[in-house]
Amino acid sequence: MTMKAIRVHEFGGPEKLMLEEVPEPKPGAGEVVVQIKAAGVNPVETYQRVGQYPTLPKLPWTPGQDAAGIVHSVGGGVTGLKVGDRVYVAGSLTGTYAEYSLSNESQVHPLPAKVTFQQGAGVGIPYGTAYRGLFQRAKAIPNEIVLVNGASGAVGTAALQLARAYGCLVIGTAGSDKGLSLVEEHGAHYAFNHSAADTPERIGRIAQTRGKQGPDVILEMLANKNLATDMKMLGRHGRIVVIGNRGNIEINARDIMGKDGAILGMSLPYASDAERASIYSALNAALEIGVAKPVVSREYALKDVAQAHKDIMESSSHGKLVLLP
Repeated sequence: MTMKAIRVHEFGGPEKLMLEEVPEPKPGAGEVVVQIKAAGVNPVETYQRVGQYPTLPKLPWTPGQDAAGIVHSVGGGVTGLKVGDRVYVAGSLTGTYAEYSLSNESQVHPLPAKVTFQQGAGVGIPYGTAYRGLFQRAKAIPNEIVLVNGASGAVGTAALQLARAYGCLVIGTAGSDKGLSLVEEHGAHYAFNHSAADTPERIGRIAQTRGKQGPDVILEMLANKNLATDMKMLGRHGRIVVIGNRGNIEINARDIMGKDGAILGMSLPYASDAERASIYSALNAALEIGVAKPVVSREYALKDVAQAHKDIMESSSHGKLVLLP
């Protein structure tokens, strides 16, 4: 049997994403094949496609690690899943830009009936990144001030929801009225335009009402633009988690030294097996009780994946972009 899948035979622009017929994957021991109903598009896949990422896939390659669908077949030793189960995928052995995807059992999780397949495709990387950044790297605790800088994207909205539910005072920034409305809707106590000159001052005044110099935690989606300002805004003993970066920036280390603060890098693939199990155990509960509500902004046919790769790199991209095989 064959299926439709996106294949990349050489690194380059969006035109390198080719729709082809390939063999359907077959599950081995401990593996699960999922019929994909929706696949998530993430910025990391555009970096890999271009060939500018620390770990590059072996070509030819089918992109994608996020998806949701129905269990199609299972291999020997799989006990927690059965054919017909609604699931979301947080990791794939064969890529999720396809009609079927092969994963290890540990990468496949139950999808509550109230969560759509499109929403399920927005869980794996966005919510996994937000959770790891907030709780495993920054070690945020209730009553701390959390600033999500660039909060209208898929990771940002996930971070807002999780931080708000955890009892933090949440501030989010975005670059448009639409983005600011989204930020407020998904958990921010305060929403500011990150381009406004007085935004750092306004955030500082909010912190002062809590007896603090600035935010305890800053999740940064565009460090090459904002890191120097983040360091100046940060509260004492604060932590900046760098989630996204697209270039170089000049900083003054004294701005972090004087806060006794920390700048932490973050990469979801480097989570240990135990950390990954912890992340998705928490997220499964968050989905089940309605804390996690993925925001889907645009849907594309599989053949239109090149446009999705262009759109996700635009600053106007809000929420999650998904492919519908």
